[in-house]
Amino acid sequence: MAHAELITGIDIGTSIIRIAVGEVAPDTGELTIIGLAEGESRGVSRGTIRSIEEVVASIARVKTRAEKMVGAQLSSAVAAISGSHITAQESKGVIAVARADGEIREDDVERVLEAAQAVSVPSNYEIIHVLPRRFSIDNQTDIKDPIGMNGVRLEVEAQIIEGQSSHIKNLTKAITLTGFGIDDLVVAMLASAEATLSERQKDLGVAMINIGAATTSILVFEEGDIMLVKVLPVGASHVTNDIAIGLRTNIDTAEAIKVQYGSTLSALGRSTDEIQLSQIDEREEGSFSRKYLAEIIEARAEEIFSMVDKELRSIGRSGKLPAGVILSGAAASLPGLLEVAKRVFRLPAGVGVPLGINSAIEKISSPEYTTAVGLVMWGHANREPSGYPININGLKWFAVIAEQMKSIVRIFKS
Repeated sequence: MAHAELITGIDIGTSIIRIAVGEVAPDTGELTIIGLAEGESRGVSRGTIRSIEEVVASIARVKTRAEKMVGAQLSSAVAAISGSHITAQESKGVIAVARADGEIREDDVERVLEAAQAVSVPSNYEIIHVLPRRFSIDNQTDIKDPIGMNGVRLEVEAQIIEGQSSHIKNLTKAITLTGFGIDDLVVAMLASAEATLSERQKDLGVAMINIGAATTSILVFEEGDIMLVKVLPVGASHVTNDIAIGLRTNIDTAEAIKVQYGSTLSALGRSTDEIQLSQIDEREEGSFSRKYLAEIIEARAEEIFSMVDKELRSIGRSGKLPAGVILSGAAASLPGLLEVAKRVFRLPAGVGVPLGINSAIEKISSPEYTTAVGLVMWGHANREPSGYPININGLKWFAVIAEQMKSIVRIFKS
């Protein structure tokens, strides 16, 4: 009797580590999320590892919880990589079609994507993803999938996503020290988009905004293509810091206040309730009004969204994305945040949750699990050993997996 295959996704954030486990039915190949676990993340700052020892211990604790939940040992995972070190650039590749009859095959697409990698990459960076935007065959442009077509000259416009080599090395080392093999490294925002965005949204034009603890990631699609990849060094922890300063309390109490009473002014309405700090921490004295707390939170939310909108203006898409903005990450659940987003971006806004996934676990519908679940979905799409990845706009793309594996081998050898 065939055994069900398990696919694990691990999302290592600044404050929380989350692991999702999916089971692939041996007869139908259908994916079901059977396990979700999370725990405190230590040794990570703004998506960058500061202490491998603390990160390894944090991952090991969450891994143990996940294994108990699914009743099986987890041996490998698709891992998310994030942080403000992630950068992107445009590139082009051109080749001559190999076959005499001019028919384009998979190896031609592989070669043209390899050619697109011939870009100037800083010495301390390496390529994580090669995402084709469109192909051209001779004089025919805007081709999505050239396989089976005929021509002499094949060209691709691609998005090259790069990461800092030292961070990749530290991340892979920390994960492997916990007993995980690494199936793939995926930029976190791409995994979130895999789980939450529909093909229609990507075609119309949409901005995915993932608000993490210390960073805010931006991913913009239009006509199914990626228009922008950007990571800003500001996130939900800055809201906590503002609360701590504004209410003159410690960070832990400020975080508890944000979770229990946090909202924006639009969600608060006319409430002027006074909250005693001793209700949160008996060692604290004094009180604060719900209105004042909402003013602190809304000011920082507006600032973060204004920074995002500045990036949208840089590509001429401010106020011009018909599918609007989709928020993900734990902070996306903050009451009233959508209203602030609609006002600042002048666009429709919604909260992103995993779509089209089977699971009996209720919290899978929470926006904080979009990256972990998206990693499992990514792994499911790429699980055939002889297959090639399916990119996040649903079309075949032939990412240079061999190049990524060479990078990982170099990391381990060092």
